[in-house]
Amino acid sequence: MYLSVLKKVTIGLLMFTASSFSCLAQDLIASQAPTDRRVRSVDSVALQRLLDMQTYEHEADIYDSWDNTKAHPYASELIPDSFRIDLRGFVMPTPSTKVTSRYGYRPSFRRMHKGLDIKVFVGDTIVSAFDGKVRVVRYDAGGYGYYVVVRHNNGLETIYGHLSKQLVVANQEVKAGEPIGLGGNTGRSFGAHLHFETRLLGAAINPELLFDFPAQDVTGNYFTFYKADYLPTVSTSGRKGSSRMASSSARKGGSRYYKVRKGDTLSSISKKLGISISTLCSNNNLKRNSTIRPKQILRY
Repeated sequence: MYLSVLKKVTIGLLMFTASSFSCLAQDLIASQAPTDRRVRSVDSVALQRLLDMQTYEHEADIYDSWDNTKAHPYASELIPDSFRIDLRGFVMPTPSTKVTSRYGYRPSFRRMHKGLDIKVFVGDTIVSAFDGKVRVVRYDAGGYGYYVVVRHNNGLETIYGHLSKQLVVANQEVKAGEPIGLGGNTGRSFGAHLHFETRLLGAAINPELLFDFPAQDVTGNYFTFYKADYLPTVSTSGRKGSSRMASSSARKGGSRYYKVRKGDTLSSISKKLGISISTLCSNNNLKRNSTIRPKQILRY
């Protein structure tokens, strides 16, 4: 009988302990719920950043070749219909804010100026705009002079021309802000300056659509390249121009089109394109106070 009573007491104690443990576990779970939600939130953010980083690291895979001898070897490369360029993690290639010559057609030279000229002095430090890998380090007597081409993880290639000295070698990995050269006046140059180009698979993009040198900033976190905006240039004489990419209207008489983007104004567009506001208005039957909207097409 003693054993029977002891057995009943033991079973009762076990049931009480299990019940207490279950309640305690439920209390712990309840108290941890907000923490778990916060952890899941943090994990979600971290995962998204990781995915963004993986995308960022592999966007340069749009290139099928690697050439250390030519600045523009992409005659047969396929350009995507659209491509989003990540502008985060940038460093301005020079602290200079003075733009001396803009992107666009130069009547005096009868050719396109496919980059942006920034006033620098001989010996000024020029740095890589983004992380990437140096593709070309060469000298071009009739053009870029001493120049460097860097292919970046975001798909862009940037060109730094008229340098007095190159500080990197081909195939070298560089970080955004790392010195790659010194400002100069070499090649086809008429005064010390940095000739800066931004290209995607050889297609020249107006650097002012990406970089705001006076403000020392980029124009946004991302820039979307649309292939339809860039077609072979044809001069009024019928010959192909020196710029590989321009708008479709160039084939019909020399004009080109600009697609309005969010935040654009007639003033900002005229600066980007290197033309006066009055000319822009005249070409599009607009007034200076006219309202323009995103995706609107302007002729210039």
